[in-house]
Amino acid sequence: MPRARSVLLPCALVVSLAPWASAAPQKDAAGCKDHPLFTRMADMYVMSCKAADFDRAPFKTGKATQETVEGRKFEIRYALPAGPPPPSPLAIIRNHQQAIAAIGGTMVWEDNRYATLKVARDGKEIWAQVDTAWGRGYTLTIVEKQAMVQEVVANAELFKAGLNSTGHVEVPGIFFDTAKADLKPESDPAIAEVAKLLKADASLKVYVVGHTDNVSTLEVNLKLSQARADAVVQALVTKHGIAAARLVGRGVGPLAPVASNDAEDGRARNRRVELVKQ
Repeated sequence: MPRARSVLLPCALVVSLAPWASAAPQKDAAGCKDHPLFTRMADMYVMSCKAADFDRAPFKTGKATQETVEGRKFEIRYALPAGPPPPSPLAIIRNHQQAIAAIGGTMVWEDNRYATLKVARDGKEIWAQVDTAWGRGYTLTIVEKQAMVQEVVANAELFKAGLNSTGHVEVPGIFFDTAKADLKPESDPAIAEVAKLLKADASLKVYVVGHTDNVSTLEVNLKLSQARADAVVQALVTKHGIAAARLVGRGVGPLAPVASNDAEDGRARNRRVELVKQ
């Protein structure tokens, strides 16, 4: 008699039906387990897994489009032991689609190989991609979207050295939300170091220059970079008492890239704020 196999977790449901008896259980790879969002297909074991507190992964959003998501990343590869035939790619995709729908999530994209899923849980946006490319299993990639915790901030002495040697210097650790010009709170340490630089040399005057990637139009990016430069100037004046006459904000948009805009890592490097000695 056919045996229905299903597993229910508080946040996900994956169901698989098959008339074959279960294969001999195989142990998961050391240190590996399911992500809390999904159970596994019946009789599968974890062949390998990787996790990173902060990384990125591309998620397919269309036939020729993708979105790169950054945050806490998990990659879990499931395999089926010798015995029963593997589920079809469609069965794997539909199982995960139903599981994500059951907790309020959506299917972003699917084709014969991939399914991209998205859900909001506990205040986090979570992306998941199912890759059914190989024969007796599938790979599940999950990213819990979040901003990186900035641990490295250049200091006033390094800013001074950069200005003296090349006339300009990048200020790492300044953050804005996408397409916005409001400084995020985690920018405060970097802004404080710029203020320290200016207070140490009362004669120093600088341009605060905003840069963007080439996403969107030139007009939009010029306007955005100007607004971001002005936001940094305003923070230095209002929060740190720097005289406005010593600061000039300028936005150059995508006109002075330091890397190719063809990939996300290059675009991320191009989104920056620099100081230029007047």
